[in-house]
Amino acid sequence: MTSPDATPEPQPAAINYVAGFLLVGLAWGFTTPFIRRAAKDHNPPPHPVLESDAVRRSWLRSRIYGAFFGVLDLLRNPRYAVPLLINLTGSVWFFLLIGQAELSLTVPIVNTLAFLFTVIGDWWVESKVISRQTLVGM
Repeated sequence: MTSPDATPEPQPAAINYVAGFLLVGLAWGFTTPFIRRAAKDHNPPPHPVLESDAVRRSWLRSRIYGAFFGVLDLLRNPRYAVPLLINLTGSVWFFLLIGQAELSLTVPIVNTLAFLFTVIGDWWVESKVISRQTLVGM
């Protein structure tokens, strides 16, 4: 129970929420085309352990080693790792933002901005033309 003389905590300015929405949308949306392109263009180096008899004979072992080296190779690629790190940072910002802003507004606004920035990123990275249907959807 609070005393009647206690002053309420001041709320952050609306511009802080707007900046948070924009940063999360940008971190999620604009990095997606860069991650997609880096994964598509990725040419992993050969791994001799995957060709060993012990790995080839076991279906489970070949899948585990293959997945491990696949993830490791992608994370070693800065063209993939840097946008992924920015994208994951956006998730941390989002988590902090939903603790402050109204949840029923935060989720649709951030998802809409992420979609918008994904379309802009596709145009920037892949030179994709924005179709009329996409433009109407935005």
